[in-house]
Amino acid sequence: VDFVHDQRVSGRRLRILNVIDDVTKECLAAIVDTSISGRRVARELEAIVARRGKPELIVSDHGTEFTSNAMLTRTQSAGIASDAPRPSLRDVIAPGKPQQNHAARASLRDVNARMRDELLNETLFFSLDAARQHLARWVADDNHRRPHSAIGYQTPAAYAARLTATGGPPRVVDALRQQPVAPSAPERHSEAATPVPAG
Repeated sequence: VDFVHDQRVSGRRLRILNVIDDVTKECLAAIVDTSISGRRVARELEAIVARRGKPELIVSDHGTEFTSNAMLTRTQSAGIASDAPRPSLRDVIAPGKPQQNHAARASLRDVNARMRDELLNETLFFSLDAARQHLARWVADDNHRRPHSAIGYQTPAAYAARLTATGGPPRVVDALRQQPVAPSAPERHSEAATPVPAG
């Protein structure tokens, strides 16, 4: 869970709350608004939990929206903390501690960077509704049309569907063992005679 910031043409700021599933690499939510409070973050996460089930862990930075009482109260009332295998539901990255940025955080940074490069840096947002429409298209494209190397060059939606259908993690190793682009050269045994000089 993390925020990305941008602004409209008028100069008014936009905040985008990104929620990424670290296993499937799906963007579960990309909420755009001018301001997003801790209560709003908690409500959005509750909606995702209702739709997808309880997460093992929520990884976030040390922002006030993620450390607020609203977040703590709502996640505890949803029963997530008691089902989590760790003592704490959230794995908070301490300020100034980049060594704590484990794989889940790196995955979110990748999505945020792609969103910044492909959408936010390339698009002028004239209104909040326009920003929401552009972002919804980008998320749909990222989830349903873009293969990701981390999940065997499948789209996140296809990987998630396969994960749900099998009841466990699909074997990505088989997908990575595809035929090479070109066949390898056959081994040759050179038994040619030494060329004789002419003349």
